[in-house]
Amino acid sequence: MSIEGPTILPPNDRDKLTAYALLRITLGTNIAMHGVSRVIAGPAVFSAKLTTQFAASPLPQPIVHTFGQGLPWLEGLFGFLLLVGLRTRAALIGGALLMLVLTFGSSLVQDWQAASIQLTYSAVYAALLFLLRFNGWSIDALLDRKK
Repeated sequence: MSIEGPTILPPNDRDKLTAYALLRITLGTNIAMHGVSRVIAGPAVFSAKLTTQFAASPLPQPIVHTFGQGLPWLEGLFGFLLLVGLRTRAALIGGALLMLVLTFGSSLVQDWQAASIQLTYSAVYAALLFLLRFNGWSIDALLDRKK
């Protein structure tokens, strides 16, 4: 892979690959750091906050607690996969589904600010999935070229 891009392409195509990579890497960094920071602080700390936030909701507390324990690890996993461009399609679908679950929860407790932010994340996930053909600067593309 040269500095010009994974293959010799017209400048416009290289720009598309670069733009895609920058957005994918930025989302991956953001999501991974959500997870990493929560794992470092302790998943139990995050889970306790979430359980308190959802105490008045109809969701059973053990489900909220379990979800809160697992969410940091899922964020870290999806974020890392996006950051390096490995299993990108699966990571984008998984992340988008995670945003759907988070949006449901935020809406359930009428946290419209969080739901709005999650909608923005969902749009980025959708755009990256729609434009997946430009995922040329990734481990996925490198593995495909070796086949």
